[in-house]
Amino acid sequence: MPHSSQAQPPSGAPSSKGEDTPVSAIPAPAPAPLNVVYCGVCTFPPEYCEFGSHMTRCKAWLGENHSDLYVRYYSQDALTSKVGTLSLEAQTKLEKDTAKKEAKADAKADAEAKKRQVTIKRIERTKRKHVTSIHGLEAFGVDLKKAAKLFAQRFATGSSVTKNAQGIEEVVVQGDVRGNGVLKDVPGSNVVLVEEKKKKTAGEE
Repeated sequence: MPHSSQAQPPSGAPSSKGEDTPVSAIPAPAPAPLNVVYCGVCTFPPEYCEFGSHMTRCKAWLGENHSDLYVRYYSQDALTSKVGTLSLEAQTKLEKDTAKKEAKADAKADAEAKKRQVTIKRIERTKRKHVTSIHGLEAFGVDLKKAAKLFAQRFATGSSVTKNAQGIEEVVVQGDVRGNGVLKDVPGSNVVLVEEKKKKTAGEE
């Protein structure tokens, strides 16, 4: 009588006897994401701040916001270890180069700031009616629509964002509001006051 053959499971198929899954088949957990700190001044990681042009400000920011990293990179021991291999001449040159780079960056920032200008213009509509246009606020990161709403509330008058003759958006406030502290967050050196009188037409005195 022929022997009955029992079908064998294909190679690699899971066992029906409830055997445990081999350890090698269990996926390894994903590595935890790295928490990288970036300097709030130069936007570099703190270990690269020395290659930027704002070293002093970078150190101050790091000391205020990440004291542990400040100790790692700028404590006396860290600095001694870093420059210990440099000669006195090399150390002096490094300090001078850093100071020169910072001074150059500060001068450039000051020049850029002076270029930003806000023009407040009083425009005469009639002998007793004026409007005040404010141009250049966007250079200081001011949202014009929010500014117009704020002016309307502060001065209890109409205020809107319109385009001037050059096609550039500006805030126009009804009335003469030049002397009412209209710009508290813009340096006075960056503000220019202008007055535009109504052009007389034929027949007007």
